Order: sequence, then C-alpha cells, then structure tokens
Amino acid sequence: MPDNHKQFKRPPKKYEPRGLSILFEDRDIIAVDKADGLLTMGNERESIRTAHNNLMEYVTKGNHKSPHRVFIVHRLDRETSGVLVFAKSSEAKTFLQGNWSDFNKTYYAVVHGHLPDEEGIISSYLVEQGVHKMYTATNPEQKKQGKLSKTLYKVLQKNDTHSLVELNILTGRKHQIRVHLADKGCPVVGDKKYGNDGKGEKGVKRLALHAAKLAIKHPYSKKDIVLEARMPKYFKTLVSE
Repeated sequence: MPDNHKQFKRPPKKYEPRGLSILFEDRDIIAVDKADGLLTMGNERESIRTAHNNLMEYVTKGNHKSPHRVFIVHRLDRETSGVLVFAKSSEAKTFLQGNWSDFNKTYYAVVHGHLPDEEGIISSYLVEQGVHKMYTATNPEQKKQGKLSKTLYKVLQKNDTHSLVELNILTGRKHQIRVHLADKGCPVVGDKKYGNDGKGEKGVKRLALHAAKLAIKHPYSKKDIVLEARMPKYFKTLVSE
C-alpha cells in the first residue's frame, strides 16, 4: 500500500481555516487547535461559521465540486478551545470512533476556589436534562437513567481564589468536566451554564477549559500519535499570585 504521509501535500496558505491552527495533517486525518467561541459543527442557529465548515473549505480549496471531505469524529463545546480531530474518509472516521474510548484525553481548566484534595477521581452518574444541559443523579431512580462518568484530576497551581487543574476524562460524556467540577463547588471560570451565571466574574474573558492533549492510534499506520495544543496564556494569569 502507498505511504499516505509521503504523498500528502498541504493546500496553499490562503486557504488556511479561520479560527483553527493546524497541528497535524496527512491524507487520513487532520488535527487542529480550535479557538474558543467556534462551534465544532452546525446547529439550528449557525451552520456556516463552524470548525467543520471551515475545514471543508480548506480541503476543497473553495471548490464545492471537489471530492475531498472531512468527517466529524468528536466534538468540543463551543466555549472550549483545544485539540479537535477530523477524519478525511469514512473508514478513518469509523476506526477513530470505534477506538475512541481507548484514547487518552487531557484537559486544563481554571476553577473557582480549591478542590478538597490535590488529586483524585470524581465519579457520578450523569443524566441529560433537555438537549443542552447535564446534571448528576442523586437518587437510585435517576442513576438508572444516567451514565457512569469518571474524571481524573490533579491540581497544578493555585492562588487565593483560583486553581489550575489538569484533567483526564476516563469516560466521554457531554459537559462531563464542567458538571463534575461544579459538583465539587469549583465551577470552571466563565461557565455560565454550570457556574454562577457570570455574577462576580468581572473581567472574565472566556470559559477557562482547554483540550490540551489527545493521544490516538493513527487509522492508517496504526502508530501512536500525541497531538498537543498549548495552554492559553490567559489561564496562567488567573492563577498568578
């Protein structure tokens, strides 16, 4: 079989996708660092300004008749920045999604206050409330409807008001990190859905949650690949002395 890495040639810079920095690309996958505020894919309100649409423009070089495509493998919340991987074929998408639970996902978050322990695992059953919000089940009946969710965390730095936390999601549930941290009384800075609705958060620029590292197996070569997106400088300013 031909070596897809050697054959790949990146499109000219003028087609660089808006709101995305390309971390890795070959004939099978494309990994980007998504800016906060950009949707992964379209919804009922927005279908044009999305990471998926911007990458479609990129791989087709603006030619809508082009056979090239990108396929959504996973999502990041609109407010979350960081590593996002797309497939360039349905076969690559199927492989990545089929093995997704085995891949390692690392996030950074800045939270209000201090967690009870410097490191540990937050575990709960998460239940979907409507389309856009999750909550932790508190009784046996609710747990039957929920999905077991586990988040490994470690506090990296803190000051009097905030903590910088490294997190590894051991299960992939919607809004898992945000709900788990809020349950501990330490909502992510800028989280209007699970935090304090912005009250008392003067000067907050964004949701302080970033997908920093994703370790996957390449769908073609089957080699291990680690994709990294540098933590935003803003996070460090929140925990400075």
